[in-house]
Amino acid sequence: MAATESTIPSDVAASGRGQYRARTRRKITILVGLSLLLCLTFCIDLAWGPARYGLDEVILALLQPNEVSAQLRTVVWDIRMPVAVMAIVVGAALSAAGAQMQTILANPLASPFTLGISAAASFGAALGIVTTVPLLPVAAGLVVPVNAFIMALIATLFIHFVSQARGVTVQTVVLLGIALVFTFNALLAFVQYLASEQALSQVVFWTMGSLSKATWPKIGVTLAVLLIALPLFARNAWALTAIRLGEDKAASFGVNVRYIRLETMLVISLLASIPVSFVGTIGFVGLVGPHMARMILGEDQRFFLPGSVLSGALLLSVTSIVSKSILPGVIFPIGIITALVGVPFFISLILSNVRRSW
Repeated sequence: MAATESTIPSDVAASGRGQYRARTRRKITILVGLSLLLCLTFCIDLAWGPARYGLDEVILALLQPNEVSAQLRTVVWDIRMPVAVMAIVVGAALSAAGAQMQTILANPLASPFTLGISAAASFGAALGIVTTVPLLPVAAGLVVPVNAFIMALIATLFIHFVSQARGVTVQTVVLLGIALVFTFNALLAFVQYLASEQALSQVVFWTMGSLSKATWPKIGVTLAVLLIALPLFARNAWALTAIRLGEDKAASFGVNVRYIRLETMLVISLLASIPVSFVGTIGFVGLVGPHMARMILGEDQRFFLPGSVLSGALLLSVTSIVSKSILPGVIFPIGIITALVGVPFFISLILSNVRRSW
């Protein structure tokens, strides 16, 4: 009898370890699948456009550029490559920002777009375009991104400190975000009203969100910000996963919740503002991408964070393809398409939360 009782815990433990390994292998397989799918959409994005090429031609141009015609090499490397790479980098940055915002605020509706951070960055960038006045002393070429970051940081800190107040609920934070969106959109309209005709056309086109003006320096800056942010998030992966269990439980595990939340919000403001300053307002990627990752990978930050990055990159890469496919020879602003996709998704999330509350 004693021998039987002593073997039960070891059998249970072995079964638990086996299930854990199986789940881990499954999640790794999903991440590999998302990566391969992203590679495929990237090649399709390079092949798609007014002049269409086969995937075999594009892959040959990527691997052996000297073996293809000068026209194909120019189209793939000089015209389409910056746009395709920018779509992936911006999608990854916005989705990572949305994932961590949902985590630390315990709010499934949180994202840089829905809580007004993107709107604040848009206002700061428009202020730089129209007035060329920096909010901090910087070089002339950095006015727009620096202004976008400063305004996004102000909005982020405001949301952070209000969310810490006693009695503030998830619904309150959402309403606060909506108020910030309207406030900064009104300020943006005021700037547009005062702008010259040339500056106004730049701001209007920029607010639609477009990848058409992507350049390698802009890609480099956005990618650098992403590569700085991801290790910071990864370092706090265990703490962020614990926060999803509740602040009190995370604190009982020794997590400094207030410090982690503040640090994460600062990084989020950087991730949200820099892409906006370069490509304009692109909404709902930071909302949809993390939810896609959460549905297939769960809340464990070791898998949720890379899954969110890949999902956001994949979403914006597919959107880039769609923007060139609606009308032949016409490339639609990518922000319009993400809004058309994101609004129904946002409404479905609201309705699902309402049903849970009932």
